Amino acid sequence: MFTMPAFGRARLLAPVALVTAVFLAGCGTGDEAPAAEPTPATEEQSGAEHNDADVMFAQMMIPHHEQAVQMAGLAEERAGEEVRELATEIEAAQGPEIEQLTAMLESWGEEPEGGSMDHGMPGMMSEDDMAALESASGDEFDERFLEMMIAHHEGAIEMAQTEIDEGANADAIALAEQVVSAQESEIEQMTAMLGGSPSPSADTGDGGHGGH
Repeated sequence: MFTMPAFGRARLLAPVALVTAVFLAGCGTGDEAPAAEPTPATEEQSGAEHNDADVMFAQMMIPHHEQAVQMAGLAEERAGEEVRELATEIEAAQGPEIEQLTAMLESWGEEPEGGSMDHGMPGMMSEDDMAALESASGDEFDERFLEMMIAHHEGAIEMAQTEIDEGANADAIALAEQVVSAQESEIEQMTAMLGGSPSPSADTGDGGHGGH
């Protein structure tokens, strides 16, 4: 019987060994870890990227909007038709924004601030301002409401612009841009309703609206 020389068998086995090695390398051993995928924590961190400016914007804008909604509520039984309609629009716009800002803070693990910072915010009315507005009615209410809301809007725009300049969270910046656009338009509308620029000597209490 013919016996293949050893060197011949080696030459035939070498290609087989090479193919086997390539096949095993391609398939893996089964013990290797699967390709890394983004973890939920990583995705959440990316979606909720924020900085201190974002947190401050949300914490300050919530009570600021809440006061605007309170002012708008007073118009329901005190204002003329034109101002009452404007107040309804302001309340309808700022109520959902309060919910959005609150949800942002919750997603960041932050708490809404208390009332301690209220009077340090631009455009914020003092208790005397609010009492004077509540006691007015008719034309007096309309004029006082418009003057106060213009100052209030100016303060909101100032805070929103700071967020646009310094914030990191895309949703917060987009909301700030929305605030600037909407409230600048409303300021123009309210100024026209007053018949021009609001009087700088308007009596709105003790100046609790941040110098505006």
